[in-house]
Amino acid sequence: MLIEQKRHLLNPVARPDRVMVRGKGSELWDDAGRRYLDFVQGWAVNALGHCPDEIAGALARQSTTLVNASPAYHNECELALASRVAALSSMSRVFFCNSGAEANEGAIKLARKWGTLHRDGAYEIVTAVNSFHGRTLATMAASGKPAFEGLFPPAMPGFVKVPFGDADAVRRAIHSKTVAILVEPIQGEAGVVVPEAGYLGKLREIADAHDVLFMVDEVQTGIGRTGTMFAHQHDRVAVDVMTLGKGLGGGVPLAATVASERASCFSPGEQGGTFNGNPLMTAVGLAVVDAVAKPGFLESVRTHGELLRESLASLGAQSGIVEVRGRGLLVAARLDMARAESVRDAAFERGLLINAPRPDTLRFMPALNVTELEIAEMIDVLARVLAER
Repeated sequence: MLIEQKRHLLNPVARPDRVMVRGKGSELWDDAGRRYLDFVQGWAVNALGHCPDEIAGALARQSTTLVNASPAYHNECELALASRVAALSSMSRVFFCNSGAEANEGAIKLARKWGTLHRDGAYEIVTAVNSFHGRTLATMAASGKPAFEGLFPPAMPGFVKVPFGDADAVRRAIHSKTVAILVEPIQGEAGVVVPEAGYLGKLREIADAHDVLFMVDEVQTGIGRTGTMFAHQHDRVAVDVMTLGKGLGGGVPLAATVASERASCFSPGEQGGTFNGNPLMTAVGLAVVDAVAKPGFLESVRTHGELLRESLASLGAQSGIVEVRGRGLLVAARLDMARAESVRDAAFERGLLINAPRPDTLRFMPALNVTELEIAEMIDVLARVLAER
């Protein structure tokens, strides 16, 4: 059996003994022919679901033309996607890379370079408790994830963590060595924690008052996930640096560090990567962004997000759901006790894929084009699982 070959893998992720072999839309099938309804979608990666025609077509067309010309040269798809992202974000410069962690690593480097040029060598970045920015050494140090404490010492210095949603704590943390503020508009790995309205606006004011950069990690929330193209647009704030990943590639490895003109200070040789901005991946990014930007698409995300939240809330306290939170199609349900992993595992056995980012929290990240029928099917399965658990 295929699963017997798992002994050849390093094992940083706990996974069930099933091998996924095929997917379409909101459905996955394993090598035994079992069908699963997927409300994880690669941790919010598959913006258009599994194997959408837009991505399949872009890959097929581009793979016969140009796969990788090297970052030493411009390519048509990279230029087109950079222009598209800049226009949609009202920002100036884009650096494409392969993962959200790499995009955040680039943002950290960009901020430190900016501090060298404009703030007398300032390098500290204020981040949030329970934040998640990636698994490189620098992005783990920037993250406020408790499980990262003490791993792979010594930790990279230069990050000050304050409670998420507390603008006053951010203000108090800034001093002469501070160069930037870095937050997620919604904390996804922490269990879809949505700050109070106005939080991002206050951070923008604080950054301006102290002449530091305001950076947002939109790796999970960007490209339509919350019902706007980028989550910080709900608050109508401008940012200096934004990072993208996950949904940008719709399932292929594509991410970006996006910067305002003010923050764009890299010189040749200071950032790069062998596969960065290659035409095969950026052709896919163009297809995804064009699909999400079509008239009515984001409205549908908001409508279906509201339906998902209302449907979860309708299960009520008798099911053990005590809180539903989120925005767009990034949604969490908090349970009455620490049984989220048990519920997740039981749902898996019934053919439903959901996520348990916290002991008492379930997370739902369906395709952005999920249907009402698929939401109803998910709720039906979940209701039966919760009744048994």
